Amino acid sequence: MNHRIVVAVTGASGSIYARQLLQKLHAAADQLEEVAVVMTENAKTVWETELQDQGYKELPFRFYKQQDFMAPFASGSGRFNTMIICPCSMGTLGRIATGISNDLITRAADVVLKERRKLICVVRETPYHLIHIKNMEAVTAAGGIICPATPSFYSLPKNLEEMAATVVDRIIDLAGIEQKTYRWGSENKNED
Repeated sequence: MNHRIVVAVTGASGSIYARQLLQKLHAAADQLEEVAVVMTENAKTVWETELQDQGYKELPFRFYKQQDFMAPFASGSGRFNTMIICPCSMGTLGRIATGISNDLITRAADVVLKERRKLICVVRETPYHLIHIKNMEAVTAAGGIICPATPSFYSLPKNLEEMAATVVDRIIDLAGIEQKTYRWGSENKNED
């Protein structure tokens, strides 16, 4: 089955993850029926600050405004099967955990959870306080997946892009998309 995926980009630090995720989804177009993107205004500012460009404007996906409740994935009848929030701010996570659907991102997350579909929250904060942890617990108990933006190092990444890819490749795996990437125990570190 081809995937219908919603990607939400919030204003948390970590635009490198969002950029790589969207690029890898574009590269996997043969496995995807549709990719829809919601990006907050803060996310655009953070992207421009951290990445020093406006590359999000060049991505080939349909973008929806944060208050567009007519977007197809604002309803379970839209049949989007996966939502990835990358990076996921703790404010967004808190609103999802408490059922506050005050914008398209939190409404879409609520829909994905109620329909028992896949929600992947790529949280980007450190350290965590107890409210963060309890919100992560609530989203997990509701069926969501918390995937902290924590790079791994066993593939011996050589630069920032390769280090970020250790997180993004995990997200792609969680979404059920086939890819060539480093696998634990493999001889070739860079199979892509």
